[in-house]
Amino acid sequence: MLWIKALHIIAVICWMAGIFYLPRLFVYHAMAEDEVSRERFKVMERKLYRGIMEPASIATLVFGIWLWLGYGFQGSWLNLKLGLVVLLLIYHFWCGYMVRRFARDEVTHGHVFFRFANELPVLLLVGIVILVVVKPF
Repeated sequence: MLWIKALHIIAVICWMAGIFYLPRLFVYHAMAEDEVSRERFKVMERKLYRGIMEPASIATLVFGIWLWLGYGFQGSWLNLKLGLVVLLLIYHFWCGYMVRRFARDEVTHGHVFFRFANELPVLLLVGIVILVVVKPF
C-alpha cells in the first residue's frame, strides 16, 4: 500500500501544479492584447488541461479510492475531506469549461476575476492536507 500512497501523492502534486498554474494562464490570457499571444495561451491552456491535469486528476482519484478501500478509512474528517475533494473536482471542471470558452474567444471576465479565482484551490488544498494529516475529528 505504500507504493499506492506514493503514487497518490505524486498524482496529487501533478494535479495541483496544473490547478495552480492554469488560472494564472487565464490571467495572462485575459490581459493579452495581441492575437499571437492569445493563440499561444489557447494552446498552452489546452495542453496543460488535457495533457497534465486530466490524467493527474484521474490518477489521483484512482489511487485515492484504492487507498480508501485498502485502509478502510472512516470518520468525520474523511467525509469533510471528500467534500473538499468534490469542490476541487468542480473547480477542475470549471477550469476545463474556461479553457473551452477561451478557445472560442467567449470569455468576458477580466484578469482580476481570474486572480481571485486562482486562490480558491489553495484554500481547498490547505483544508484537505490538514484533515488528512491532523484528522481533527
